[in-house]
Amino acid sequence: MSFFGFGQSVEVEILLNDAESRKRAEHKTEDGKKEKYFLFYDGETVSGKVSLALKNPNKRLEHQGIKIEFIGQIELYYDRGNHHEFVSLVKDLARPGEITQSQAFDFEFTHVEKPYESYTGQNVKLRYFLRATISRRLNDVVKEMDIVVHTLSTYPELNSSIKMEVGIEDCLHIEFEYNKSKYHLKDVIVGKIYFLLVRIKIKHMEIDIIKRETTGTGPNVYHENDTIAKYEIMDGAPVRGESIPIRLFLAGYELTPTMRDINKKFSVRYYLNLVLIDEEERRYFKQQEVVLWRKGDIVRKSMSHQAAIASQRFEGTTSLGEVRTPSQLSDGNSRQ
Repeated sequence: MSFFGFGQSVEVEILLNDAESRKRAEHKTEDGKKEKYFLFYDGETVSGKVSLALKNPNKRLEHQGIKIEFIGQIELYYDRGNHHEFVSLVKDLARPGEITQSQAFDFEFTHVEKPYESYTGQNVKLRYFLRATISRRLNDVVKEMDIVVHTLSTYPELNSSIKMEVGIEDCLHIEFEYNKSKYHLKDVIVGKIYFLLVRIKIKHMEIDIIKRETTGTGPNVYHENDTIAKYEIMDGAPVRGESIPIRLFLAGYELTPTMRDINKKFSVRYYLNLVLIDEEERRYFKQQEVVLWRKGDIVRKSMSHQAAIASQRFEGTTSLGEVRTPSQLSDGNSRQ
């Protein structure tokens, strides 16, 4: 990189030691496209080389030092100027001096803590990246390389079913049940809906998976709801005593683990939304939060810390196993 034609141009490249064998994962970028990045987990070492290639071998490159950083940061889109770093590690690769030929510098960040999952949402982005910097008097030469982090969880010890009775007094009374309250990302939601009383003409019924992203604090809180999936349960009028099964496969949808108060900046929660539509196009719905988690294919010793984080994440969720008292699905408050 040269400055107004003066100085020396250099190409910087970051190369991982296990690039050939390391798995890659698809991740959505800010513009909605999907790209593949090297996949890491909490506690894994990040190591490699920073390669410097001089474009003109006959000239020297003076610098004020060379370093590489491993950074985990959160960027809120409404506050673009501020990057909130929750991981920041740095390794000095070279003292101030000059480079006369192309060369490479080894680096290693051992057992790096990566507490949160990579995430790109409507109003927030959580990313991990390596950044190599050649410090110069007029302009630094900077090269970044993003990676993706997945957080793995163990099976939750408590995973009670969800049972609820809902209704409109003297008009509708239904009971619905989901087999669990916590599902991994490739799981199947199994349940049933039982009609105890039907005095309104229902013509359509569906279950939606809704992702709710919450960013900010205090007066600057933003909520974004995104309907991830729509699953038709019934098309036509149910009768009293009818039972309708539910089987919804999660693997086909773009889901992330549930994220609660990540670094006090944002949360991502998921809800099952039961929707009923009558013949007059009035919509009634009942929402129930479920917890999503990422199941690990391989149990790694280095992930014991991650398992502890996951168990803490599950704590504090409301007990979903009890049968609630009938609550009214109000026409005015529950319309979508």
